[in-house]
Amino acid sequence: MEMAIQVMKDSIPERHQENPSPSVGAVLVFPDGEVSAASRGQLREGDHAEYTVLDKLNRHRDLSECWLFATLEPCAPGARKFPKLSCATRIVNARIPKVWFGIQELNSKAKGGKAYLEKMGIEVMPFDSDLLPEIRKFNKDFNDWVEEEERRRQEQDTPAVEGFLSKTAEHADVDSLSSEALAAYIERTGKKYAPGSKELFRDLMQKGLLIQTGDAPTLIPSGDAILLFGRNPRDQFPQASVKAKVDYGAGDIDTQSFDDALVLVPDQVEQWLRKVIPESLDRSNFIREKTPHFPPEIIREAVINALVHRDYSLAGAKIQLEIHPDRIIVKSPGAPYSPNSLEKLQNFTAVSYARNENTNIAYIFNIMRLMEETGVGMDTFRSLREKYQLPLPVITYDGLNTVFTFPRSVDAIRDLVQPVDQAKLKDEELLGYDYIKSVGKITRKEYQIHFKLDQKMAERHLSKMVSLGLLERKGAGPGTYYEVIAT
Repeated sequence: MEMAIQVMKDSIPERHQENPSPSVGAVLVFPDGEVSAASRGQLREGDHAEYTVLDKLNRHRDLSECWLFATLEPCAPGARKFPKLSCATRIVNARIPKVWFGIQELNSKAKGGKAYLEKMGIEVMPFDSDLLPEIRKFNKDFNDWVEEEERRRQEQDTPAVEGFLSKTAEHADVDSLSSEALAAYIERTGKKYAPGSKELFRDLMQKGLLIQTGDAPTLIPSGDAILLFGRNPRDQFPQASVKAKVDYGAGDIDTQSFDDALVLVPDQVEQWLRKVIPESLDRSNFIREKTPHFPPEIIREAVINALVHRDYSLAGAKIQLEIHPDRIIVKSPGAPYSPNSLEKLQNFTAVSYARNENTNIAYIFNIMRLMEETGVGMDTFRSLREKYQLPLPVITYDGLNTVFTFPRSVDAIRDLVQPVDQAKLKDEELLGYDYIKSVGKITRKEYQIHFKLDQKMAERHLSKMVSLGLLERKGAGPGTYYEVIAT
């Protein structure tokens, strides 16, 4: 992965093209450990890195047992003009069994490579999340330009890049879109469009959010346009709602429903949270007095994650937000989506990858700066311990929803912990283990300094966690450290 990133930086841009091209690195690994690497444009201007390493450098070799690492999701069939083949097609033709990629391709003319590869029986996995910011930063000019590229859906010719939300919405036209939501889009993206202008509609057409059918002059919103900017999204998608409930304690409960265009919901949720979270804490009879005020921006991030990554095909399922005196719960309909898994979410190593049908939603949230591109809120959730002195969320799947539970007390942590062996830890040990989960591994000295303990007490805590099978002791001598055992 790191080698692919280094090779990426050698990419050569096209000289006679006004628009920036992505910098991409690809590394082919042979069964005996030999590697062959290439960057975009390495041998000929415009050549994709995967094409160069597969066809230009290794056409004469058997690649059927090789692994491929690329910094950008390989382009899908239909991305290249005939007679050129897409990178995903070349990978299939080379019979490569395993592929790793860095960032998700959001360009509508090229996206869908992962889905196509998996459809063809190839195992596809993501780069480690800590490597993604470097790839994005190096490709900033290209990423900024992507939103301006023509993304007309009719130029795509493969089901692999089409989601059900990209189809035209029934009984809808441009008047079905919210002027408030479109104004928010203009303001947050820094566009100079006038509301309702041809320039605005052309921009939305280029993103596949407005579709012109045949020779008819009428523009029809796509399904994801209705979700993102619709006046009443639930008319088309009854499941497009955030159902919120706050339990103030002593049987006092209040509810709220957020049913507006998706781009308006995050700010509405945060305003509501800033009102109800302090009250839910102050009026509780059984929360510990020293429990700190929970930051609304963390829950806002969890709700945004749910809006972008939930499974919209589950027609009866709605996002649920519950505020309790001892915990806050966000339920996102659907199971974790490949390449992420429940284990990766629980270990906070998940990467940002939208469901195929949700890529336009993720893209619009990104360019409106409503969500970070570095991960599924993982960095934000990790910051709970260091920045706010709060425990990490507990992430589970209940058979319908991916559930994020944010404990507001040590008692709540103890009630939620998995595996059961964690329940055998004392309060200070449990908080210590929760901290180690946020950093992955730690030395005895680091643990001792962080919690202001003496050496014997720090060793006692760590040894107990090892004996319970929660940590693994590695290294020797001064290099000894303790690492979390994945659960």
